[in-house]
Amino acid sequence: MSSIIYKIVPATLWQDTRASGEFKGTAIDLTDGFIHFSTGDQAQETAARHFAGQDGLLLVAVDGEKLGEALVYETSRGGALFPHLYASLPLDAVIWEKPLPLDADGAHVFPELDQ
Repeated sequence: MSSIIYKIVPATLWQDTRASGEFKGTAIDLTDGFIHFSTGDQAQETAARHFAGQDGLLLVAVDGEKLGEALVYETSRGGALFPHLYASLPLDAVIWEKPLPLDADGAHVFPELDQ
């Protein structure tokens, strides 16, 4: 299994993150008490289920090995294990960030992922 995990983030929120140097999560993350991530195999379904038709998003790749014990894989959608971070995301764990544009049908166009 790859140690790379993915977070879908509104670009405006990520700009604030870059300015502050820390990512505490989106509104749902703050409500749930952890930052939701997806594996490479899960990211496209996450986008379709939770971000359908939303423009202005980024896909952020993160090195899960740099997150230590705060990263926990827990059972979620369909019994699959999803990565959850019980801490702020340190920006030194970010590998890259790329736009997640919409195609003509309103589906997100993903870059190639390390799975």
